[in-house]
Amino acid sequence: MWFLLALSSAIFAALTSILAKIGIEGVGSNLATAIRTMVVVIMAWGMVFITHQQGGIRAISQKSWIFLILSGLATGASWLCYYKALQMGDASKVVPIDKLSVVITLVLAFVFLHEEFTAKSMIGCILIGAGTLLMVL
Repeated sequence: MWFLLALSSAIFAALTSILAKIGIEGVGSNLATAIRTMVVVIMAWGMVFITHQQGGIRAISQKSWIFLILSGLATGASWLCYYKALQMGDASKVVPIDKLSVVITLVLAFVFLHEEFTAKSMIGCILIGAGTLLMVL
């Protein structure tokens, strides 16, 4: 099931890029990000209430609050940068560079989460990096 959800995420992310590139024309990147964010907030809270998870707010630990807030700040910064880059550049070049987050995530997961970094992971990172360079040059 996780694979289908991850694949769906990739498909929706691709749609996000194309729809955003079309929609951002003539709109400031920060305003476009704010509009997108409002839609995401409404969708996310809608899912919380549909699945009856709103009661879980009281059970969230201080550590979780801190890291969820930091994650939200990182997401916001990512989206602001992404929309500005998308406004200034071609989607076919911006998106592959944005997806270098896969490589960066693998390295950070190894360093901070002590997740396994295998030869296969290393080869994958090199191939993603080389593929990204090939696509944007």
